[in-house]
Amino acid sequence: MQIIDLTRPFSNEPLFRLDAADVPLVSDATRYTGVIYQLHLDSMCSTYIDLPGHIRETDDGQTAENVPPERFFRMPARVVHLSRPSGSGAVMGDELSAGHEGLKTECLVINALGKLNATDIAERTVWLDSTAIDWILSTGCRVLISDIYESRRLEGVFQRLFKAGVSTICLPVNLFELKDAATVTALFCPVPKMTQIPCRVIAETTE
Repeated sequence: MQIIDLTRPFSNEPLFRLDAADVPLVSDATRYTGVIYQLHLDSMCSTYIDLPGHIRETDDGQTAENVPPERFFRMPARVVHLSRPSGSGAVMGDELSAGHEGLKTECLVINALGKLNATDIAERTVWLDSTAIDWILSTGCRVLISDIYESRRLEGVFQRLFKAGVSTICLPVNLFELKDAATVTALFCPVPKMTQIPCRVIAETTE
C-alpha cells in the first residue's frame, strides 16, 4: 500500500499566522518549558472542505462539529485524469465521462490539470461547465475532490453540488500521483458552526 498526501502545505500561506509562547513549568521534581500556540487562519487555508452549508441557501445543518467523521473516513474513490493547461476553458461532461461510462462512486476525484496544481494556473481559467456537473451528479458521489471548480464568470458549480448534498474538497495537491482508484480520508477538527474548514486529505493506493 502507498500513502499519498493530497494536502497543500501551509508554507507561504498569506491567510495563516502562527504565534508561539514559552510557558515555564517548574516543580520540586522537574523543570521544563512548554510551548503553546495561537493560530490565526482563514477557513480557505491549505486544502479545505466545503460542506453544503458553505452557501446559506443550500445549508443542510451539517457543520464540522456534527457531521459524522465516518462519512469522510476511508472513502472508496474513483479518479478521472485529464491534463488541461492554464487558460484552456471549460471541462465538459463528455470529456470526464470518456472511458468512465456508468461510473458510480462514493468519492469522485477529478485531476483536470495533470501535474499542475490549482495554484499553478491563472485562477479559474479552467473550470467545470454545467454538463460536467450533470455527469458528476450522475455518479452518485457525495464527496468531490477536484483541482478545478468555478469559472471567473461564476457558473453556479458549488450551488448545484451543494444542493445535491455533495461536499467539496478544494485546492488539493498531488492528484496526478493517484491511479484510477484509491481509498481517501479527509480529517478536520470538529469546530462548532463551521461549514468550511482546512482538512488533511490522505489517499491509500495499491502499488
